[in-house]
Order: sequence, then structure tokens, then C-alpha cells
Amino acid sequence: MLMADSRYVPRALDIAGLSRRKSLFLFGPRQTGKTALIHRALPSAKVYDLLDGDVFRTLSHRPARLGEELERGDRLVVVDEIQKLPELLDEVHRLIEQRSIHFVLTGSSARK
Repeated sequence: MLMADSRYVPRALDIAGLSRRKSLFLFGPRQTGKTALIHRALPSAKVYDLLDGDVFRTLSHRPARLGEELERGDRLVVVDEIQKLPELLDEVHRLIEQRSIHFVLTGSSARK
């Protein structure tokens, strides 16, 4: 029989609170609700879903397009399924450093 650990403290992942202060990665197994969590927790974030063929083709052809599409007021950006386009990470890094944009990057595996 499994005994409950009395030191366990249940917590909800505060994506909204964390993303106000810093950028973060959210990785986990496929089909576990990462995308749904992001959409619920960050309804006003600009989202780039790399499973969308048009988004993927645009950003894979020219990663700098990400920064060009963001408006000056955009402070929180989600890139869903970042593992599909690892070369986009350099552009994300540049935008974090130069424009103080916070990113939430999600992914499920190392596959492209």
C-alpha cells in the first residue's frame, strides 16, 4: 500500500505569474494539455503555433519575421511546439535581450 507523503504540498502551475517576470520553457509528454493550459492561463498572449503549416513555413524560411511581426506593445509571446524549429531560438533570445519580451516556449520532444 502506498502511503501519502505528509510533506507534499499541492500547487497549481502559475504560468501567468511566472511569465510576467521572465521567459520560460514548458516541456512535457505529448497530449498532456500544455497548449490548453497556455490558452487558459495566457488568453491575451500572442501565440505562434508551429503545428500550423503557414506559421511554420513563414518562420522557418525567415526566423527574423517573428520580431518583425511583433508590435511594440507585445510583451508576452507564446511559441507552441518550439522543438519543430530550433533555429527560432536565436531570434527568441535576441528579442528577449533587445526588446524585453517575455516568451513561453512549449514543446514535447527533441524531434523536429
